[in-house]
Order: sequence, then C-alpha cells, then structure tokens
Amino acid sequence: EDEKVQYIFAIALDADNNVYLGTGPEGLVYRLDAFCKNPEVIYDAKDKNILSLIVRDGIVYAGGDERGLVYKIDPVSKRATVLYDSDQNEIASLLMDDEGNVYAAATSAAAAAAQLKVKGVSMKDAPGRPDTDEAKGTSETKASLNTANENASKKKPPAKPAQQAPQPPAAKAAGHIYKITPDGFVTDVFSEVAVFYSLIEFDGKLWLGTGNDGQLFTVDAATEERAVFYDDDTSSQITSLLSVGETVYLGLSNPARLMAMEKGFVSRGVFLSDLIDAGQPARWGKLQLEAAIPDGCQVLMASRSGNVRESDDPTFSEWTEDVPVTEATDLNCPLGRFCQYRLTLTSADASITPEIREVAAASMVPNLAPRIKSVKARRSGDPKKPFVQEVGFSASDDNKDELEFTLAIRKLGRTVWIPLKDELDKTRFEWDGRTLEDGRYEIRVSVSDHKSNSTATALTGSRISDPFVIDNTAPAIASAKVTVDGDTATLTFSADDVFTVIGKVRYTVDSNEKWVTLLPDDMVSDTRSEQFTVVIEDLAVGEHVIAIAVSDDLGNTRYQTFEVTVK
Repeated sequence: EDEKVQYIFAIALDADNNVYLGTGPEGLVYRLDAFCKNPEVIYDAKDKNILSLIVRDGIVYAGGDERGLVYKIDPVSKRATVLYDSDQNEIASLLMDDEGNVYAAATSAAAAAAQLKVKGVSMKDAPGRPDTDEAKGTSETKASLNTANENASKKKPPAKPAQQAPQPPAAKAAGHIYKITPDGFVTDVFSEVAVFYSLIEFDGKLWLGTGNDGQLFTVDAATEERAVFYDDDTSSQITSLLSVGETVYLGLSNPARLMAMEKGFVSRGVFLSDLIDAGQPARWGKLQLEAAIPDGCQVLMASRSGNVRESDDPTFSEWTEDVPVTEATDLNCPLGRFCQYRLTLTSADASITPEIREVAAASMVPNLAPRIKSVKARRSGDPKKPFVQEVGFSASDDNKDELEFTLAIRKLGRTVWIPLKDELDKTRFEWDGRTLEDGRYEIRVSVSDHKSNSTATALTGSRISDPFVIDNTAPAIASAKVTVDGDTATLTFSADDVFTVIGKVRYTVDSNEKWVTLLPDDMVSDTRSEQFTVVIEDLAVGEHVIAIAVSDDLGNTRYQTFEVTVK
C-alpha cells in the first residue's frame, strides 16, 4: 500500500526474485524484496503511468504513457536513459529475446479511433521476403498452381538512391512493434490500426493481443510473416498473454474471460479476403492462385460482390457455392465494383497442408468514353513568339486508357471544321496564327481511347472552346490633326481596332529614345476605339517629327509620324 499509487500496471521479477512495479498516476517504478517488503522508488518518471516492465541482467526497462518513451533504468544508481522515443503515446508492453533485442509495443488509442479498421491481413505487403537460413522446403504436391506472368522482368528497376544514414521509422498506424537492438538501432517490424495491449514471445514468434476487435496477431520478425492468429467474437480486447510450456493463456476484457490455447491439428481453415475494388462496376473473371496443394489436401473457393465499401452490408450478393480450385476458376459473382473471395483449406493429414502464396483476381470494367474537361485557346504570352496561338486542355478516362487527341478549328458562324492537328498525345498545342485571317474562332478537341481498345469498343469524346480572337493586325490611326500655336504643337487622333481593345499608346519627338506613354482622353483604355490628344510645349524654331506607336491589347503595333514647323 502507498498513497502515491492508485494503479499497478506492470509486475516484473529479477534474478533474485525482487519485485518491480510499474505504477500510476505519478509514473513511479518501485522495487520490493522477494517477500514484497521494503518498497523503494527506483525511478520517478514525468509520465503519469508506467505501463510495462522487464528486468534483464540487473537492468530495468520501462514503458510509459503520454510520451511513448522506453526507459533503461539502473536500479542501483537510480538513473535512467531513454532507449527509444516512439511516435505513439503509450508503450503498452515490452519483451526481450535471447539476443538482447528489446521489442516495444507502442500504441495510441486516439489514433486507432480516428482511423478505419481494415479487416484481415493485407495482400499488399512489401514484395519478396528476407533471405534467411530458415526458408522452408516445398513438399511434393498433387497440384502446383501459378498465377499468370505479368512480365515484370521488363520493368526498369528503380534508380539506386544515395546512401543515407538510417532514420527511425515514422508512425503510419495506430500501433507499432519496434525492435531495438543492443546497440540502439530501431526497426519497425509490425504495424496495425489497433490498440496494442500485450506482447509475448512463443514458438519463435511474437504474439500480440489487441483491441477493440479482440484480435491476436503473430509476427515472425525474421521472415516478416504476419497473421491474425485468433479473432474473438465475444470479448473486445486481449489485454494479457502468458505462455506456460506448450499452452498460451489469454486474458480478455469486455467481457472478462480467461482462455487457454494449445497446439493441435485443425483439418479446416478459412481465409476471407479484403474487398477488391475495381473502381467501377465490373465483370469479374477468374481467380488464379499460386499455391502448393499436397495429396490429401483441397482448396475451395467462393465469391460475392457489391457496390459499397462495407463487406457486411446486406446489399452484397450471396456467397457462390464452394468449388474446388485446381486451375484458374471463375468468380461467378454478379456485376459489381467490389469483389470478395473466400478460400477454404482442408487437409486429412496433420503433417501436410495447402500453401497459398499469391492470389490474383481478374476484372473487366466496361469501356467508358473519355472526356475533355476543359479547353482554353489564346495568343501566346511569350514576346519571342508574337504570332503564336496556343491551346491547352485537360482530359480524363475512368478506364485509365491511353488517349489520342485531334484538333480542328473554324471561324465563328461557319459550319465547316478545318483540321488543325491529329494523332496528338499531349494536352497542349501551338501553331502560327498568321495562317488564318483575323476573326473570332473556336477550337474543337476530340479524344479517342482506340489505342487501348478494339475497334468495336473504342469510344470518343469532344469539347469546343469558348470563342477566341485571332488578331494579327495593328490598330488604325484615323482623324489625325496637328495644330501649332507659337512653340506648342497639339496632335489629336483616334485609334481603332476591329477585334481587340486598344492597349499601349506612346509618342516621341524628333526620334527621341524616351517614349512617353499616352492615356486616352477619357483616361481609361477599355474599348476598341479611343481618342487621344498630345500637347507638346517649348518646341524650338524649325522642323520637328512626332512619332506615334499604337498597340492593341495583343501587342500588334502601328507606327505613324507627323511633321510640324515652329516659325
């Protein structure tokens, strides 16, 4: 009893049977003698609770909450160092193997609650497996099934990255098991969207109790093999594990139960796949297995389909009848976006078992027409390409087909389309606008998926741009009038353009390089016709030349000069 202790989360013994306690809510680690007397605090952590403890060779390893730290404590000096700072909140369980590696089960209940739980074991683990001396041999088989070759050898290997110092693994799920070597190097050997509670080593593997789906995982740290070993239908959490001889005891919560697991032969096992998403309602083809099926063993397959992401939704089709898998086997489920298959493995002999290595499910989404989502045509803004017109567009295809584009142009009001470009595989095109007369035009972009489909199934789509102007003609200068009064010259004129707003207008006197910008008489350049007045004072006696440069908003420029005489 201690007034500082409301909870005891962890108990561990050293070689002399001294008792170590991980407590809360003040994060204290206690040591008692073998008779549970003479308690003393050997470490006071900043954490509220010490959730896990192990003692090996006189050193205490402790896991706390809130900060997810693994401590290494010397009970004699009562000094501690941090062995690892995880990305989770809690170190729920610790164990050490015979080689001195520490395994820390780090978890975050808040993260688990915020993420969707994926049932079963993912089929998309990292390709390949570690090269170990414990590779299992292949038994003589009645049938050896292989999936179709995807000619992966033709794929270019990724470029080898520059060698970098290894980094600690980042948190991507609610729970992780970290392996910490004696020299402090950390690797992430397992992750799952679940709350971790208990971790033991048994039969050469890590056994992990989780919640809130009452699942027991096994992890082979050497081969990276992982499995849902047991899934409880009654209790929500597997909160404690203990191995005694050949028996593993499970302590479960909500409701509280105690179970014992013993080794034995099971003649039948079932694997239920994750949902396979075709992206669109699809026709489902054949299921292929890469498998070894010894004599006396059998693999049966059933399937179903639906159009919702939840496999337990009542709108899913009924399971098809179980059929033996001896070759590529039809998935006889209805048209649907999602497919799920069920494999039942049976064996009459405890010494042999079917082995499924890889599964491939084929689907065919009916061809959908490609779409042009937007088309924009305009004059290039590159001053080095003053007469270049450019068109840009975006396209999509739900089948991810290879697309080919065809461009055509017509003058507004006409019916005939003029071919501009075909067999285009990019979503941008440029051409010289001087090949067309001035006017308002529109572009039609057509798209075809014929490169990925047969002539009977290929589809097309098209979209027409908003009208745009091709204008290669500079504005006209009209109604020009020059008057001289003493040493002051006044020039008035109008600038008119057929298609484009008047843009920049400038003037200079006697070829002066310093051009002066001129505003319209109404002070706003916003129409295709504008009036301008130039007043030039303090002119010297004699002949002078006034030069005018009038540009439209596209940069087409007209120059004109006017001679004046000051007497």
